[in-house]
Amino acid sequence: MRLNYRNWIFPLLITGFVLITITGCWKNDTDQVVSMISTTLDRTVVPIPIPTLPVSIFPYEISKYSPNGYGLWLYGGGLPYQKRLDIMPSAYSNKLVTKSTNLLRFFAITDIHITDEESPAQQIIFGYKGSSYYKGGNSSAYSPVILYTTQYLNASVKTINTLQKNDKFDFGISLGDVINNTQYNELRWYIDVLDGKLITPSSGNHAGAETIDYQKPFMAEGLDKTIPWYQVMGNHDRFSTGMFTPDESIKQVYIGDNILNMGNLMTNPAAPLSRGFYMGAIDSRTPYGDIIGAGPVDSFPTPPKVPAADPDRHFLQNGEYMKEFFNTTSSPNGHGFNQSDAARDFSCYTFEPKSNLPVKVIALDDLEKDNDPYYYGMAHGSLDQERYNWLISELDKGQSEGKLMIIAAHIPIGVNFGAVSIFMNWSSSAAVTEANLIAKLHTYPNLILWISGHRHINTVTPLKSPDDTRPELGFWEVETASLRDFPQQFRTFDIARNSDNTVSIFITDIDPEVKDDLLAAKSRSYAVATMQIFNIEILPAPSGSYNAELVKQLTPEMQVKIQKYGVLTRSK
Repeated sequence: MRLNYRNWIFPLLITGFVLITITGCWKNDTDQVVSMISTTLDRTVVPIPIPTLPVSIFPYEISKYSPNGYGLWLYGGGLPYQKRLDIMPSAYSNKLVTKSTNLLRFFAITDIHITDEESPAQQIIFGYKGSSYYKGGNSSAYSPVILYTTQYLNASVKTINTLQKNDKFDFGISLGDVINNTQYNELRWYIDVLDGKLITPSSGNHAGAETIDYQKPFMAEGLDKTIPWYQVMGNHDRFSTGMFTPDESIKQVYIGDNILNMGNLMTNPAAPLSRGFYMGAIDSRTPYGDIIGAGPVDSFPTPPKVPAADPDRHFLQNGEYMKEFFNTTSSPNGHGFNQSDAARDFSCYTFEPKSNLPVKVIALDDLEKDNDPYYYGMAHGSLDQERYNWLISELDKGQSEGKLMIIAAHIPIGVNFGAVSIFMNWSSSAAVTEANLIAKLHTYPNLILWISGHRHINTVTPLKSPDDTRPELGFWEVETASLRDFPQQFRTFDIARNSDNTVSIFITDIDPEVKDDLLAAKSRSYAVATMQIFNIEILPAPSGSYNAELVKQLTPEMQVKIQKYGVLTRSK
């Protein structure tokens, strides 16, 4: 007998929110109990497997998700910290080591992909019928989570603010791909959500804004004003759908009502210069966001259109993108960028989060440039000579000044991109090869972290010292998952000094709270269904979450220097 998922899963889901105990409470110095939001240390979001004989449905058939067992999830057990000693000396033992002081606490969000679903310039066609439709199709082109990107970001901000009440952040950082299609209105929604403004998450003639839930205006929570936040550039922030620089004719499509006519970018590097397929759009007048205008040109007697044009959809040049971060009510003004660099299209900078702590953050733009000749899109890692020279100069300076250093970039290094390597690996046109870059980074003992997004997964890569006698030359790379795709998480980082004067970096995944947020809950369900329909492997299984304590050796000079810094830490 086939089980009816609708009859037994939904009561369990509903009661699950009530019966799960919220853990992670602690007492502050006045012994006042502070309620704390759950993290993945306490509980994880675990997708419920679809039936043994699943019904095959297309990603756009949203109404069929839950009746057929797609998109369902429950809370599972928490994940303790995995102690990682990969870059420490082989003989190292920390059995008697205790945590001494907290040095730094921050959060990272990444790959939010705020999407104007009504835009005529998205590339819906490459995802809406699944991975088998139009060779190379994938969920990055379309999944129904694009309907609720502003709302899910807002739920994430609310969660961050709750965490802030219990254990204050020194700063927050966004690691790129905050928008999906380099549109002005997408960027304004992103900044305005963080600033706590009224969000009207629709464009054109705002069809459905009074009746369709994902179209309705809402007042954003706004990030706690005491948290400074910084921005890193991502490929979707710089290129059309993260893949190419549009020519003038495509830029006109952005602001018009005709749906984009283009070749298949998944199989043809010259697709932006060719024609043949209408890329599709979302009909915002429908509750599930029906797909319109997707298919071969000869299938349409007349060019398909979206309901209305909108000049606020215009494509942003890189300098224009950076300058928009000065139109903000949160701090710091510019969120790391400065006006002079924006004018010359240079999006790297540094900041020091605490005046009384020798830590330096290097925000690195490691994207391709518009003129990079590398094929198959612009989602690869790359440094030109100017940015490479700048990076080395900042590392040299930080090392000579005795500062621990963190590199924050969108694209990771030293990882296996696997089947998608042709789209995402390090560019062969870069001024420095990936191997030579890593070798150079291994000459800086004060470099402790490279943090990034881009791959939409939670993973840790140890970049061990090439010299076993100098373990301090090793550093950690930490990738954080996307707020768009499952597991839809952000991450906190807590850096602490240990009693043996090593440092531990505690990384914790956070599931945004959706208990009282119907639209964010829908987004999570759609993210789970997308993963199931596209048969995307969950890494790490079964929740996509990974918490770890990453131990790093310091030089004798830095061991002495950090002894006077930090505050008493609570137990991890």
